[in-house]
Amino acid sequence: QLQLVESGGGLVQPGGSLRLSCTASGFSLEYSSIGWFRQAPGKEREGVSCISSSGSRTNYADSVKGRFTISRDNAKNMVYLQMNSLKPQDAAIYYCAASSVCSDYGLQLEDFHSWGQGTQVTVSS
Repeated sequence: QLQLVESGGGLVQPGGSLRLSCTASGFSLEYSSIGWFRQAPGKEREGVSCISSSGSRTNYADSVKGRFTISRDNAKNMVYLQMNSLKPQDAAIYYCAASSVCSDYGLQLEDFHSWGQGTQVTVSS
């Protein structure tokens, strides 16, 4: 069964950068679209970005456009989320999940499965 694993979270000052990684244990991500979501305390889980299986299509939430970049390396079975110019409001637990699609119309929770356990991102001075 597909199980995704996130890593790369941590504490960073406002304006700083982090790169999150997502991989799968014993399963190839090559044929899956992958999405990144985040959930802050007391808030609903929200979609951040997704990438199609080939990497040719990406989608970003308005709140992160121009600051976050999603990419993938299928040879390494990895998906990355480069986060620059981080703001305190970016602080959350970040999750990756798999899907058959990366829609141009936004990330819908119900389209994604095989969620990881999440990695904490804290943005604070």
